[in-house]
Amino acid sequence: MDTPEKPQIYLITPPEIELGTFPDRLASVLDAHPVACVRLALSTRDEDRLSRAADALRDVTHTRDVALVISDHLLMVERLGLDGVHLNDAARSVRHARKELGEDAIVGSFCGPSKHEGMAAGEAGADYISFGPVQPSALGDGSHAETALFQWWSEVIEVPVVAEGALDAQMVRTLAPFTDFFGIGDEIWKAEDPVAALGGFIADMG
Repeated sequence: MDTPEKPQIYLITPPEIELGTFPDRLASVLDAHPVACVRLALSTRDEDRLSRAADALRDVTHTRDVALVISDHLLMVERLGLDGVHLNDAARSVRHARKELGEDAIVGSFCGPSKHEGMAAGEAGADYISFGPVQPSALGDGSHAETALFQWWSEVIEVPVVAEGALDAQMVRTLAPFTDFFGIGDEIWKAEDPVAALGGFIADMG
């Protein structure tokens, strides 16, 4: 995942997907818009369900030369032929994941609103750092990654940064100068037409 001049799209699956329909929905979005990476982010911990979902989405993404990573399940990456892992425990597992998967795999780290965790994850070898949510919400403890964090990161740190969580048109316009990727998930999957919804976000980037 190279650092772009203009933010690129990093799609995040819903926590629950219907294998009979979601791969086709994903394919339609990938065919309509340029996407850098897709994250399989299911809430289930059932190995069989995760494996079947990964197989279905890998066929869609790899046919279109789009990377596919999985949330947290490090041991499934190589077995399922995925491109890497997205870790949700900030810097704690980055070094281990890099050692296990090698230099060519994508290792990403979600660091909430924490500059300190982001820097630690970057130093440990993460390919990208994800901050979010980008504005207050009722979820979690209510903390969020402020625009100033993205601005500082873009000026000081070379590790690519992803903005995700609680995105809307205004936040996309605000963060576009300071982020390398927008992590977009339910923002489009809950829309009646995900292709049109993503097109709107891309237009908002300017």
